[in-house]
Amino acid sequence: MEQTDKDYQFMLVAIEEAKKAAKIGEVPIGAVIVYKDEIIARAHNLRETSQNAVTHAELMAIQDACQVIGSWRLEETTLYVTLEPCPMCAGAILQSRIPRVVYGARDPKAGCAHSLYELLSDSRFNHECEVKEGLLAEECGQMLTDFFRALRERKRAEKLAKKTNTEEI
Repeated sequence: MEQTDKDYQFMLVAIEEAKKAAKIGEVPIGAVIVYKDEIIARAHNLRETSQNAVTHAELMAIQDACQVIGSWRLEETTLYVTLEPCPMCAGAILQSRIPRVVYGARDPKAGCAHSLYELLSDSRFNHECEVKEGLLAEECGQMLTDFFRALRERKRAEKLAKKTNTEEI
């Protein structure tokens, strides 16, 4: 499957969603669902904000897209997501019958499109997805690297400040 200009355009929107997540302290992952060349849903991670394990970008975009289309079957759609879907999101993608998934960076710790498992293209399920990986992967991966580096630095600084305050007492 070749990448098209539209694929790049829609992945850039997913990246903008990921940036929104980063601005509020969420892991920077964004998702967009496209139907007939129009964006019908967009979302970013909100797990920390909502304190809800299922508020991944993909799941929230799927939920919104189902409302827009008026069906749980998201046939004729494409999901663009900045990070390879996890097992939970891959399951929701299969259950919602999304036929095509385009993602940016691989997720070596939880990816279920290529990295750990290939759930989206496993012929044993009653639905399979066409999967395109690596679209704007460098940009998508760099956002995650920068986010987690800053998080580690912030935690180190907090730990040092706490230690310094304890020693002053």
